[in-house]
Amino acid sequence: MAIAETIFTGLGVAALIVGAGGLGIEWQHRRRPGNKLDLTPGEWQQEFLSDDRLQIVGVMEFRNQTTSLEIMLPDVRADITLLSGGSLSGITYSTQIIPMHPDAPAREDGYWFGYIVKVGKTTRMKVVVDISGPNLDKLKAAWVRVDYLTYGPQGRIPKVRHVVVPLQFPDGAAAPNWRSVPEAGTQIAPIKTHLLTNSDDPVEVVKRYVLPHAQPGDVVTIGETPIAIMQGRFIDPAEVKPGWVAKRVCYFFMPTSSLATACGMQSLVDIVGPVRVVVAFLVGAIAKIFGKPGVFYQLAGEQARLIDDVTGTLPPYDQFIVLGPDDPAQVAARIKRETGLSAAIVDVNDLKAVKILAATPDISPALLEQSLRSNPAGNADEQTPVVLIRPM
Repeated sequence: MAIAETIFTGLGVAALIVGAGGLGIEWQHRRRPGNKLDLTPGEWQQEFLSDDRLQIVGVMEFRNQTTSLEIMLPDVRADITLLSGGSLSGITYSTQIIPMHPDAPAREDGYWFGYIVKVGKTTRMKVVVDISGPNLDKLKAAWVRVDYLTYGPQGRIPKVRHVVVPLQFPDGAAAPNWRSVPEAGTQIAPIKTHLLTNSDDPVEVVKRYVLPHAQPGDVVTIGETPIAIMQGRFIDPAEVKPGWVAKRVCYFFMPTSSLATACGMQSLVDIVGPVRVVVAFLVGAIAKIFGKPGVFYQLAGEQARLIDDVTGTLPPYDQFIVLGPDDPAQVAARIKRETGLSAAIVDVNDLKAVKILAATPDISPALLEQSLRSNPAGNADEQTPVVLIRPM
């Protein structure tokens, strides 16, 4: 390491030590629940009313998660972004929000009147999206953004709920494109799916798109990012409030790292805590001086390697911070139990790096690594998050 870089690292370490005294107060402040009124993703349906008119309807529920406080809901708004395989020219849309309160009817003029959600109670609303125009069959998904205002013990706090509604579903019976991997002694087939969302279930995705083409002895692999998305583990950066640690530590990472931004780093801090991040940074910086890189990631935990910052995955999730999946071993075991297929959750990139997060015991790691080294699922907009491997 150059002398200047060593000095710079030392100064950064010293600054972190000086500022660490305020971590306890800041961390305690961050752990306050705030106006804890949560909005569920809801249940969504779509219907073609005619060749040039599509209607999407979702029923969503507000839940007061506080133990002793009422939360007011004075304002709710919704907007959408359409994702298509073609031009959106000539396509228009409108959104309507209809309250479904248990004790108050909706107004005929569509005005959202302030409503109090009592302790432990819920209320619902219907979101209706009307889409009109040509080539609606090319629409892939509707990204619905619901902004709602909470008013309660911590003042006036705006919140947002993002929902991705898939509109295009590949034919699960269509034969996949198989190709041989001689060095692994396998054949592999990337499996195309609809745009996966947090309303999807990994087992159901395998049943719908993989089982029609599988045979005994096959192995199904799913990328770690699609699993995380199905688990709802993606965060709007606008809702991330970088603290003292995140704002400073992020500067010491390569620009291509997902931890090189204050929001990306804060997402790690929110998972493992600021003290662990600071300790990992200090020890990692010292280890790097002595020629041992990667210690930070070992000490900060698995999520440090798995976080994908903005632009890290396909639209519309390229606008979010996507965390690593929760308990991938349980996901792989459940796929095996409910479908009979051996399963693995993997992280593969275009640099021929294959990381196995979890796999059922009957799978050879070498077979997975050799079969997936070419990254058959892709890192772009392929929508092939699942790869079926067939040993020959």
